[in-house]
Amino acid sequence: MKSLLSNHVKEAPRHARGRQGGKAFIVDARRRPITCSKGARQKKRAHISETRRNKELRLAMVMRKVGKYEVGRTIGEGTFAKVKFAQNSETGESVAMKILDKEAILKHKMVDQIKREISIMKLVRHPHVVRLHEVLASRTKIYIILEFVTGGELFDKIVHQGRLSENEARRYFHQLIDAVDYCHSKGVCHRDLKPENLLLDSQGNLKISDFGLSALPQQTRADGLLHTTCGTPNYVAPEVLSNKGYTGAVADIWSCGVICYVLMAGFLPFDEPDLATLYRKVNAAEFSCPTWFSPGAKSLIYKILEPDPQKRISIPGIRNDEWFKKNYTLVRLYEDEDINLDDIQAVFDDSEEKFVNDQRDSVDLGPYTMNAFELITLSQGFNLSALFDRRQDHVKRQTRYISRCPAKQIMTKMEAVAKKMGFNVQTRGYKMRLEGTWSERGSELAVAMEVFEVAPSLYLVEVRKAAGDTLDYHKFYKSLCSDLGDVVWKSAEETHHSDSAK
Repeated sequence: MKSLLSNHVKEAPRHARGRQGGKAFIVDARRRPITCSKGARQKKRAHISETRRNKELRLAMVMRKVGKYEVGRTIGEGTFAKVKFAQNSETGESVAMKILDKEAILKHKMVDQIKREISIMKLVRHPHVVRLHEVLASRTKIYIILEFVTGGELFDKIVHQGRLSENEARRYFHQLIDAVDYCHSKGVCHRDLKPENLLLDSQGNLKISDFGLSALPQQTRADGLLHTTCGTPNYVAPEVLSNKGYTGAVADIWSCGVICYVLMAGFLPFDEPDLATLYRKVNAAEFSCPTWFSPGAKSLIYKILEPDPQKRISIPGIRNDEWFKKNYTLVRLYEDEDINLDDIQAVFDDSEEKFVNDQRDSVDLGPYTMNAFELITLSQGFNLSALFDRRQDHVKRQTRYISRCPAKQIMTKMEAVAKKMGFNVQTRGYKMRLEGTWSERGSELAVAMEVFEVAPSLYLVEVRKAAGDTLDYHKFYKSLCSDLGDVVWKSAEETHHSDSAK
């Protein structure tokens, strides 16, 4: 593994460096000297020089710029939006750029929902909430510029590590309650709290994301209650399922209780294969705590997972609980600042003067070439070994593998395997999207894949869940890598482990 990294990533000669948006980037990696004749050396140098020129041209051709932001690879994908890595060319700051198609938003009558999501993210400025920097628009797109959070989802950590220690779970629960309490103080109810929507920054601190289903006070009816049934069934409060109306803040507390349980147990308190049984158990709060829960943890969990919302513990009650108060440190809030919501309507206006400049060249001469900085952001730090070692995958919505096969061969093999699995396949350049039914439950799954070049003859294939169940996606990814065979590069250590397992 180390030899592979040192050959391809470790450093580059002076002539292989270039500049991109004022920032240095590595165009090519150092190649080992080889012994050959003078004529062969000249031919080799000419070939390398031509390769380098092609790579520089390719990087320039696929570069996209939106206003002051240089846009890179896709890091997330949903039904109506894509999230891309981007850099502020003026400051060098890394951001996540959520891109929405205006036509799709209008067609599906989602304008009010998008306006509400943007308004809410402007309102909630908290250390444990993903920050919205600004909103831009072009003639056809809306660009929501968000804080770039590098630590992945809390869900990934649970799947990879299993249950957390009680102290670690309590620390995340402290941060969750602080953030949720702040949202409620601003009149915002999240309504879809779950580990998949809780991100971790580079310091391991929790950040709430995805306010797409959130509600504001003006959404309540005359009875003062919300009536939209939404959220993820395993985390939804009983009153949300009753169709009789509910208080959003009280329902959020139930979801926080389920999350706390999952962190300490490593599994869900309510998890049934059919919805009818699941809803029955949720409505009756039919669950039990594992034996390793401390008495204090059990007591608080039962107070939170109280099916009667009138009897459920409140956030002040949680704060006063002895188990919660242990090692609690009050979070330091941001300074108050004026929040301007007037510009939200502007992103839907057709005023040309307000449109951001979206520069893009659609010519594609090959896979997108990742520079050194993007490799570092992928590996969540300066330790690149996790990027190349598939055994360190955190089983998240986004997974990746390394290949030394030619890019076109990788694409051909992935398409053949996907079709054999029964997926519908759409291919564009070195990107692929799969849609179909997966798992015994017959659940729908959509997957996006893209091939990147990280060095000569070395490719990184990123696989992302676009829609569907995360655990189903995990099973799909393992099956995909198995069926791809030699296309997936393995280190000598991984090969040895694989051979030993046979």
